[in-house]
Amino acid sequence: MHNLEMRGNGVAGFIEVPEPIPGPGEVVVKTAASAICGSEMGPYRTTGKPGGNSGHEAAGIVAALGTGDISLKIGQRVGVSAVAGCGNAGCPQCAAGRYTWCENRKGYSNMHAEKFLIAANACHALPDDLPWDAAVLICGDGLGVPYHTSTKIPADARTIAVFGAGPIGLGNILMQRYLGRTLIAVDKSAFRLNQAKRLGAEYVMNPDECDVIQEVKKITGGGADVCIEAAGRPETAFNCFAAVRTGGTVIFNGEQPAIPLSPSEHFIRRDITAVGAWFYHFCEYDQMLELWRKGLKMTDLISDHRKYADAPQAFKDFSAGKTAKVILEYEE
Repeated sequence: MHNLEMRGNGVAGFIEVPEPIPGPGEVVVKTAASAICGSEMGPYRTTGKPGGNSGHEAAGIVAALGTGDISLKIGQRVGVSAVAGCGNAGCPQCAAGRYTWCENRKGYSNMHAEKFLIAANACHALPDDLPWDAAVLICGDGLGVPYHTSTKIPADARTIAVFGAGPIGLGNILMQRYLGRTLIAVDKSAFRLNQAKRLGAEYVMNPDECDVIQEVKKITGGGADVCIEAAGRPETAFNCFAAVRTGGTVIFNGEQPAIPLSPSEHFIRRDITAVGAWFYHFCEYDQMLELWRKGLKMTDLISDHRKYADAPQAFKDFSAGKTAKVILEYEE
């Protein structure tokens, strides 16, 4: 079968590989759609991932079952969580559907492939009326991260500045605009700033063209209630602390290296709360599905639907900042 290989230095191509074989508690899914995530740009642009890829957002049809107590059926439509809990009876986090908090969790990837392997307990059964592209967003980072992030935001927050308007930042803008908040988007890409406006950001700004800290303070009257770091860069992390109001909240979505923060300057003397929000809880799926049913236009996040055969070019365009969320579509 065809599998996308990240070859490093901004190059991807297809290779032929054997079909995956499910182990105990695992299933094989025939891919219907997968999504490109900003976190994949690390290996794509640098060392690559020989023999495979870091794709971790997908949905499709169950094609094979491993051994063990598996409730799924061959031919069933599923969306998948890239993080699977251990599933042990004594694990309180798995029992609560909080797989990302499970100490023995397991991560799955290599989903830009005609078929992929996944834990059975990481599969969400999909209703027949949920389109594949929306399913990928709900079950992956596209809506999963923004929804989980929304659970960290104080109920009385009115102004939110999002630093980084890649797919995760844009997802936050879509989610928070749906909840009626005022959004400020900060990014260096004109294309992505236009996407942010399209999704509901009332203010957009490029840090190369203005003093974003002063602009955010001017717009909000002293600082945003919440600043979301969605770029994964130290300079945007510091900008979040500088642009948030006293008593405000900074939320980290973007993975990044260690940065020097001062307990006194950045937290204590301004009563700042800072939290992380990683992926989403498996138990949050039903709430996200309900938002879709109530009219949240989550597929507005998608700028491009591409054929799987066009995946190498789709990665190039994403890396160049020419696209927002990209869905790869597979032949049925």
